[in-house]
Amino acid sequence: MKTKRPHIVLFNPDQWRGDVAGYVGNPAAVTPTLDHLVETEAVAFSQAYCQNPVCTPSRCSFMTGWYPHVRGHRTMFHMLQPDEPMLLKTLKDEGYFVWWGGKNDVVPAQNGFDAYCDVKYHPARSPLPTWGVLSEKEWRDDPESDTYYSFLAGRAEPAPGEAHVYDSDWAMIEGAIEAIRQHKQDDQPLCLYLPLWDPHPPYTVEDPWFSLIDRSKVPPRIPSPTDWQGKPAMLKGIAENQRLQSWTEDRWAELRATYYGMCARVDHQLKLVLDALREEGMYDDTAILFFSDHGDFTGDYGLVEKTQNTFEDCLTRVPLLIKPPASVPITPGVRDTLVELIDVPATVEALTGIPVRHTHFGRSLLPLLADETAQGRDAVFCEGGRLHQETQAMELESVNDQNKQGLYWPRLSLQRREGTEHTKAVMCRTKDFKYVRRLYEKDELYDLHTDPYEQCNRIDDPAFASVRDMLKDRLLTFYQETSDVVPIKADQREA
Repeated sequence: MKTKRPHIVLFNPDQWRGDVAGYVGNPAAVTPTLDHLVETEAVAFSQAYCQNPVCTPSRCSFMTGWYPHVRGHRTMFHMLQPDEPMLLKTLKDEGYFVWWGGKNDVVPAQNGFDAYCDVKYHPARSPLPTWGVLSEKEWRDDPESDTYYSFLAGRAEPAPGEAHVYDSDWAMIEGAIEAIRQHKQDDQPLCLYLPLWDPHPPYTVEDPWFSLIDRSKVPPRIPSPTDWQGKPAMLKGIAENQRLQSWTEDRWAELRATYYGMCARVDHQLKLVLDALREEGMYDDTAILFFSDHGDFTGDYGLVEKTQNTFEDCLTRVPLLIKPPASVPITPGVRDTLVELIDVPATVEALTGIPVRHTHFGRSLLPLLADETAQGRDAVFCEGGRLHQETQAMELESVNDQNKQGLYWPRLSLQRREGTEHTKAVMCRTKDFKYVRRLYEKDELYDLHTDPYEQCNRIDDPAFASVRDMLKDRLLTFYQETSDVVPIKADQREA
């Protein structure tokens, strides 16, 4: 008798830092849904890392089980091609009804979505912009002000008569709930993919979530380096372009609290989906995977938003939480072993019993769900940047940010010049150290025990020479192990 496969929910908020959750001890985070799951029936990985610190390359990685370097996914405009594997396509080909509600950032829109899902959801009524009824001009202020590139829009206002801002996320949550209610359980297993927008900047959220965060409990920021000595040129360049040096700590706390409010709203939206699963009798047969694609500066180092080729923990460490079906053994709680987002498709394959049909580099996390003492990876990796001659990796396609009016101009203007700022780089992070190999500027090495905020680059310190050499060797092994993929199916030599 064929074993019934579980339903799958891939709940994928955008740009959620790994430290903004109650279950990791953050006193200002309001995440009761996630916290309750971790307390009762889920495992949260507090040391989960993405494989690229911006949206599309990260999504291409966790949807394939391939690192960005395998097929050159290092920009927002180079997505998965039809010959590349993709988790949603795998599930659809294996008989799942795949419902996709939310942003793309993973497959070329010109190719369509039919190969990847049964439904690419579009709501009946058009959502508002994420910042509500305000215009962008209203919340950005004067172009010469120190708020222009801050991404801080503050309290969002719903349209008259609306209980909340009917933006894309609310539309997708409502669509997902309706898809759950309409699903015929005996027909085929369901996969819901919810790549939401929040808490991606602009930093804005409506009440009650805007006022829910206690500003006095928001953790202090990681300070800006005094002279940026030993730090990547990209960070210094963004700091100069964003012009936030005059901000007081009260202003920073307001920005960070707004971001926390966005996370709180997403947590509430997750609860609505879980409630719908319970109401339809599907919850116990459903695997929930909650994870973000990358993090956000949110004031750390005096910066907002993200970069494409630096690897601070606020950018690379992400939430990853797994609630398996009730039939799968689990010891709930928080695990601090190292894991990667690239482990997501391997875990889904293990949960569903789908055979591995392509070479990939993820590892199933199911053994870590049941055994609190099981160990994950010895090191995690993240990549980004470009070669000098790679004009195709400058993201010139982002035409809205080719002048100083664009929100992303402070970063993209640096990606489009042949300085050292957008150098190709790769991170190798262990529990104790972080090493970053940079092509056109000084490498980085941080002792994470004594310097968790990565303020002091020890790459030239003789006392750390053996650590540096060890991590260089580990990086070489990583590239040797993952440099290519051999197809599972062999070709015929003769016709």
